Amino acid sequence: MADKCAVVTGSSSGIGRAVCELLLKADYKVLGIARDHSKFTPNDTNYFPFEVDLKNQNETTNVAKALLKAHPEANILISNAGEGRFNPIENFSTSQIKDFLDLNLISHILLSQIFVRHLKARSGGNIIFLGSEAGLTGKRKATLYSTAKFGLRGFSQALSDEVRASNIRVSLINPGLVRTPFFNGLGFRPGDEKTHAIEAEDVAKVIMTVLSSRSQTILDEINMSPAKNVIKFDS
Repeated sequence: MADKCAVVTGSSSGIGRAVCELLLKADYKVLGIARDHSKFTPNDTNYFPFEVDLKNQNETTNVAKALLKAHPEANILISNAGEGRFNPIENFSTSQIKDFLDLNLISHILLSQIFVRHLKARSGGNIIFLGSEAGLTGKRKATLYSTAKFGLRGFSQALSDEVRASNIRVSLINPGLVRTPFFNGLGFRPGDEKTHAIEAEDVAKVIMTVLSSRSQTILDEINMSPAKNVIKFDS
């Protein structure tokens, strides 16, 4: 069990929840970070929920340090938490921009910083970021979202180069449309056919593949897309 302890952010729904479910099935200890755990309460003694608002930088760093102190065996970070806001850039207030980037970019950086120190003391581990196709190509009304995801992609690449000599593997997964509650309230969502979206479990299985790969191999970046990109707008 000492070699199978993962911290998962955004653990209560969507991709994060799917990852937690597969990790628990594989007998990992899972430390779940979310703002609201009421949506996911697994009856499993290997699941430990931590309530955190990742938009709050002080709260994020304090809880992360406390979590690693309580569970020093943690050697995997799956940095998944995020939200979507899609509007022309002039429609965002300064506070909305700050809150969005605090969650979708800064929280990933802060958690990684704390985790890298921890993993170096443990002689290695894994950091997996959940990016997006929006980090590969910018689109209208996705200015903030693409900014965060392009930033996360650059951070992942640079961090990998920085820490691989310390036996820390850094991977980035860039999914296209994934059928999750992410789209609730956004005014659009993937089409209804199975070919129109990736399922959260598909992404979770890729994460498990990254974790199970030979320790001397780094899966730097993985892009995923549905068979057909179909967006359905709410009426």
